Amino acid sequence: MLPAPPINTYDSSYEDLQSQWTDLELGLSMLLAHPRQAQEFPRKVRQFDRWMQDLVTHDTDAALYLLFQLALTSSVGYSASHALVCAALCHIVAPQLGMTGAVRDSLVRAAITMNIGMTELQDVLAEQRERPSSAQQEAIRSHPQRGRLMLEQFGIADGLWLDTVAQHHAAQSGKPVYDALPQAQRPAYVLGLIDRYAAMISPRKSRPGRSATDTVRMIVGDELQPRDPVGIALVRSVGLCPPGTFVRLDNGDTAVVLRRSSQANQPLVASLLDSHAEPYEQPRLHHTSDGKPHIQSALSQVALRVELNHRTMVRLGLYVSQGRASLEG
Repeated sequence: MLPAPPINTYDSSYEDLQSQWTDLELGLSMLLAHPRQAQEFPRKVRQFDRWMQDLVTHDTDAALYLLFQLALTSSVGYSASHALVCAALCHIVAPQLGMTGAVRDSLVRAAITMNIGMTELQDVLAEQRERPSSAQQEAIRSHPQRGRLMLEQFGIADGLWLDTVAQHHAAQSGKPVYDALPQAQRPAYVLGLIDRYAAMISPRKSRPGRSATDTVRMIVGDELQPRDPVGIALVRSVGLCPPGTFVRLDNGDTAVVLRRSSQANQPLVASLLDSHAEPYEQPRLHHTSDGKPHIQSALSQVALRVELNHRTMVRLGLYVSQGRASLEG
């Protein structure tokens, strides 16, 4: 177990990191809910993209922690939170797939706007316990093409952006081989997979979210289908148990993942509950890559009944990672 850090070692630049992500989500929510009222819609999307990039660049692990907590713990304003999670994951995964520059921009901006054709309905469905009605199912089916038409009306002229929005559901039908796809169709395939991944870990009124590990297995198979570089890139980028998700350790503890390591299944974690589900007075920090304890299984949000102070969790992860970096340096 790692020692808890003294409070005065916390990086003051992290004081408002959570509020920055909250402000970004709120601003994006307003834009997606009222796109016709936005002046220069394309410029607004680019601004939100740059804002998100800055926050991810500041600290990718902290960004993932806050984004996965956002995805796991809230179904209010689902459309905006889902768009933000998908956009950030696309941004993080894109370099692993050789997508840079204009292609990366088109992919991420498509992620931000992919459901603009059903923003209000998406928020309703997140709160709805019953299955979608026939009319809702038709709106879901047609929203990619409707979204493309709306974006054209709002002044989007980027053909790859538009095509990616229009094809983000169809791109994975029939399980095509990613490497065999034309370059122009690959962003839609990437977005489709990340869209499904983020949707499956997010809770609904009708069901709890799945664990991140179960979601990966359901999407890309138990053996992570090595022929599909997108699933591999996602796991390499965020880990099998990403920051912000919950795990059971082999000592019986329940923990939250704080930061990634060089191994996809061996992150830094903070134990919150002991083997009797009793809370620790202070989180107990473990580098699972150093040996015991190991991760036994991933957990869904429904398995944890404890309030988290996200600022504290982010700062703990930062402190420990900086300490390890100084020792290794």
